[in-house]
Amino acid sequence: MSTDGTGDERARILVLNQYYWPGVEATAHLLTQLCEALAEDYEVEVVTGVLHGYEDEPRDVVHNRVHVTRVASTSYERSRLGRRAVNYASYLGSALQRALSGPKPDLVVCMTDPPIIGDLGVIVGHRVGAPVVVISQDVFPEIATELHRLTNPAVVGVLRTLVGAYLRRADRIVAIGEKMRERLVEKGAPPERVRVIPNWIDTHEITPQPRDNPWAEQHDLVGRFVVMHSGNVGHAQDLDSLVRAATFLRDREDARVVIVGFGARHAEMVELASRLEVEDTVRFLPYQKRARLPWSLSSADVHVVGLARGLAGYVVPSRLYGILAAGRPVIVSADDESETARLVREIGCGVVIPPTRPDLLARTIREAADGALELEEMGRRGREYVVEEADRIVAMERYRALVREMLRAPSAAQAQSPA
Repeated sequence: MSTDGTGDERARILVLNQYYWPGVEATAHLLTQLCEALAEDYEVEVVTGVLHGYEDEPRDVVHNRVHVTRVASTSYERSRLGRRAVNYASYLGSALQRALSGPKPDLVVCMTDPPIIGDLGVIVGHRVGAPVVVISQDVFPEIATELHRLTNPAVVGVLRTLVGAYLRRADRIVAIGEKMRERLVEKGAPPERVRVIPNWIDTHEITPQPRDNPWAEQHDLVGRFVVMHSGNVGHAQDLDSLVRAATFLRDREDARVVIVGFGARHAEMVELASRLEVEDTVRFLPYQKRARLPWSLSSADVHVVGLARGLAGYVVPSRLYGILAAGRPVIVSADDESETARLVREIGCGVVIPPTRPDLLARTIREAADGALELEEMGRRGREYVVEEADRIVAMERYRALVREMLRAPSAAQAQSPA
């Protein structure tokens, strides 16, 4: 069998992740794009789970050349940690069974949903003698402990052990930022096995559109100064600061804070806006279909990318690239050492402020609305950066090079086997 994609028989790649097309999660969308790109050269099978709201989707289907196997799993809504854990457990058992009984892969690729999926990948890779690549979208369990979502010491200890096990044994770990690479090495990943490949955006799909466009008109945003959060409404985004910032903008009748998306804290944020009596300023809208994103993202004068205190390097908000692709500037509310803060400073595409400072966020929004910031120039710089460095084509070439490298090299399991 050819293992470089050039022979009559194509190498097989087994991909493990609970979320995949048609899921709206950022990881589902990114993994779908990656697998479809790799399917141009390889046989790709994704073993994924049943999605909430998509329970009737076919369990075995070929979509854009990718063989999608949807194993039996629960599909509870994810906002409650207990229900998410049940989804994870049911998926992991079914996925392991399928991975071991299906066609032998030449390479195993995992993305970290569930966070311990890398352990399953290592088990499969060891069993079949295939190298294993784990793409780390966040660092667990630290992201959960920093957010006080996990507090049981025994559970945290077990999860640290499980994550550490695959970090030490996987053939390659992909970090999506330099700070995350440092975190993974601290947790036990051998430095020589860690590669940094940032997430990406399709800059042909997301393009700058006029500020006053049909989407803005539909949502009564024409003639307003619009500050937007577009993406997950969860625990990591520090959205409390954005909603509270609206209390400092009561005198600005033209100001609108628009929160587009859904997540574990959506109801809580709606209730907070009501309690603070800023419903006239803060608006909540659902996730937008991808075809509408160029219009919705372009409807903002400035976007806010928040990251809760203490999360630098544990998670990297990928929504930044969509904002920059739309040619819009950003206000980053995050720790100084975070990947997002560093990137925005280097590019000059926005302003960085500390997290959990709604007063300072409101002051920065005022400066932007009053013309004190070069918003148009910031947006131009951001667009220029993603086209050159974070476009889908650039990232896919980096992943193709990694796959070629891994298919040529023996797996860690093979290297440790006696002659």
